[in-house]
Amino acid sequence: MTYQETLDYLFSALPMFQRVGAAAFKKDLSNTVALCEHLGNPQNQFKSIHVAGTNGKGSTSHALCSVLMEAGYKVGLYTSPHLKSFTERIKINGTDIPEQDVVDFVDKNQPVLERMKPSFFEMTVAMAFWYFAKEQVDIAVIEVGMGGRLDSTNVISPEVCVITNIGYDHMQFLGDTLEKIAGEKAGIIKAATPVVISQRQSETSPVFEKTAKEKNAPFYFAEDFYGISKKEIQDKVFFEVIEKENSFFIEMDLKGNYQQKNLAGILQTITVLQKLGYRITQSHVKHGLGRIVKNTGLKGRWQVLGKDPWIICDTGHNEDGIRYIIEQINDYAYNQLYMVIGMVNDKEVSKVLDLFPKSAQYIFCQANIPRAMEADLLAIKAAAHGLQGIVIKEVNEAIGWAKKNASVNDLIFIGGSTFVVAEINDL
Repeated sequence: MTYQETLDYLFSALPMFQRVGAAAFKKDLSNTVALCEHLGNPQNQFKSIHVAGTNGKGSTSHALCSVLMEAGYKVGLYTSPHLKSFTERIKINGTDIPEQDVVDFVDKNQPVLERMKPSFFEMTVAMAFWYFAKEQVDIAVIEVGMGGRLDSTNVISPEVCVITNIGYDHMQFLGDTLEKIAGEKAGIIKAATPVVISQRQSETSPVFEKTAKEKNAPFYFAEDFYGISKKEIQDKVFFEVIEKENSFFIEMDLKGNYQQKNLAGILQTITVLQKLGYRITQSHVKHGLGRIVKNTGLKGRWQVLGKDPWIICDTGHNEDGIRYIIEQINDYAYNQLYMVIGMVNDKEVSKVLDLFPKSAQYIFCQANIPRAMEADLLAIKAAAHGLQGIVIKEVNEAIGWAKKNASVNDLIFIGGSTFVVAEINDL
């Protein structure tokens, strides 16, 4: 098969949560375990870091990867979903898995795939483990897809686990309270394995502390070790870090305000890795956090696509993510705000819509996936929350309308769903 034929086969043969939602969700690890056993358990052939959470796990994963790269390690990175290309999900030192390796993996394992019928995610996780083992990475940063306890990635034995912010997302699978959602995320905590919690939250911290103590896992609430505040100096974003009596500045090339919530967890994880013998200096940390996008190719996190007018996109899509986005939009000076917004149809959007500013001009669109909420329906739901606008279904046509109508002193924001951001032509 060619690469395109291989992708067509995978997309058609394996249920994909990114596209179809609940039908692709598996409630146990048996397929992943069986697939890994068939491959010779590659997940046991390299060291790893496991990252879970509702918001911030992608940024945290890419940041840790970048710092380890600067320290001279050969670093695997597994994340999901992809924005532009399937190969983005599996990287070594910022370079996507070669298309030929994707073809070879499927060719070699097609009979097993057809017999086991794994989900698209289960197959991709197994492919990532196979590739990292084959290429003999020093360490891999593995981002959880959803939850933790039953996530396909939860077959690794990591050096350290990281759990970022916990918020309301995927509630139909993970539970309808923050405590229940935290319980699923806490499922990545392993016996006697250090775990870093990026953010103290009254509802979730006791869940993590209880699980860690039950598993005799050293646990660190990162906010107890690092205080973080954001500073902007001449259009550059710095974070002031207070550690005990010392303070220093870190410049990150991820500009979102919400990185303030991620940074303490990133720094504490690096401290744990240093204690485990990883040779990571302050210089590696400084350069790694300043070159995350350059080193790893991360896209869609408060990404500025243009100025005069400002054009900004962000993949934040749940209540906490949108709240941070709106706060940061309010930091900008503009005359009119244009919001190009699309969402998925399997989430409760009412609380999210409540957060959007009523003074903005909305252009409702929909990503080209089965999970996308119909733009007309989104417009109706938005109107019930006092949000007015027009419907232009195709994402780039919607962006084009906003660009045509915006003046140089306006701001255009594109988001509401990862899949809307993924379809931006200029990304």
